[in-house]
Amino acid sequence: MSLDPKDLLSVGEVSRRTGVAVSALHYYEQLGLIASTRTSGNQRRYERHMLRRISLIVVAKRLGIPLADVGTVFETLPADRMPSIRDWQRVSKLWRVQLEDQRKRIERLEHELTGCIGCGCLSMKACYLLNPEDQLAVEGSGPNRL
Repeated sequence: MSLDPKDLLSVGEVSRRTGVAVSALHYYEQLGLIASTRTSGNQRRYERHMLRRISLIVVAKRLGIPLADVGTVFETLPADRMPSIRDWQRVSKLWRVQLEDQRKRIERLEHELTGCIGCGCLSMKACYLLNPEDQLAVEGSGPNRL
């Protein structure tokens, strides 16, 4: 049995192959992340290369990359054919930079959290250094620095 990259797959087959719910596939299509064609009976059919796009969406979600960012990257990929290795490398590089920035933000937050919560706000000297004369009070209640 020979598989042709131009074969069209039903929404059920795509769901089964990717592990993504049919409703999510419809949502991704509504967002413009994937595309389908319609049969004469108005049934959705997806080109085989959409499996890769959907898999990339699944991976991006696992990495915490918002769907809006996935859409931005997908705008740079061809919609009518399977992306090349160079296309995938470009996407990977963009997301590596984004993930590195996210990692740095998390490390800063962790440092701030350790510094703030670590003292339990029992050290008036430390809290005074971070918030002299309770200047943050004007910003409202709660952990304003976090």
